[in-house]
Amino acid sequence: MRIAGIDIGSRTVKLAVLEDGRLILSRKTMTSYNPLATAQELMGDAVFDVITATGYGRHLIKGHLDCPVISEITAFARGARFFSSDCRSILDIGGQDTKAISLDQEGNLRKFEMNDKCAAGTGRFLEVMATALGFTIEEFSKAGLSAGKAVKINSTCTVFAESEVVSLTAQGAARDEVALGIHKAIVSRSIGLLKKVAVPGEIFFAGGVAYNDCVRVLLEKEMGQPVFVPSDPQIVGAVGAALSSL
Repeated sequence: MRIAGIDIGSRTVKLAVLEDGRLILSRKTMTSYNPLATAQELMGDAVFDVITATGYGRHLIKGHLDCPVISEITAFARGARFFSSDCRSILDIGGQDTKAISLDQEGNLRKFEMNDKCAAGTGRFLEVMATALGFTIEEFSKAGLSAGKAVKINSTCTVFAESEVVSLTAQGAARDEVALGIHKAIVSRSIGLLKKVAVPGEIFFAGGVAYNDCVRVLLEKEMGQPVFVPSDPQIVGAVGAALSSL
């Protein structure tokens, strides 16, 4: 049986199809102004027997396909175990929210913390800051890694932080040092959530921000725990949604 999961997030829509315990198809695209149409287009010619939805837009799909839905927390807990069978601590930094999840030894949900009230510390925050500094996202991460020191960012609000960054560069602050300061700020916010739930051992890092090497390196350093990033950290929720049908 082919099982599918679709994760309709605020920034991207992800589809995963599994058969006999193997991931055989994954797709993703930007959410756009019409999440339902985007999801339908993404599913396109994909062949599956059952599909489960998760993410912000999961109820849109439920109404259209009459399919089951699960919470993002449950989806990421199950998806993380697919990629790392013994992981117990999960950090997901997506486009608009951050989730910290811990599991017991059997993989059952133990505890979670979530920040979905403010974009600060999320993928959107990094995009805005990178643009303010004139970097692409890839350049932004490299700049942070290459900086010898960090310029502290005091604002926790995305709007105010953007103004602060513009002001700092106008005063002559080095772009790479500001970039490192921004990365430190996002890691600090994430650690605040993680420390409330995490257990010793490897941290499973999911979401689009997991592609950012500077965030990963700082996270490992500050937590003192190894950080594992799967080959495609954005599809973890979709994989978990698919697995929920078993």
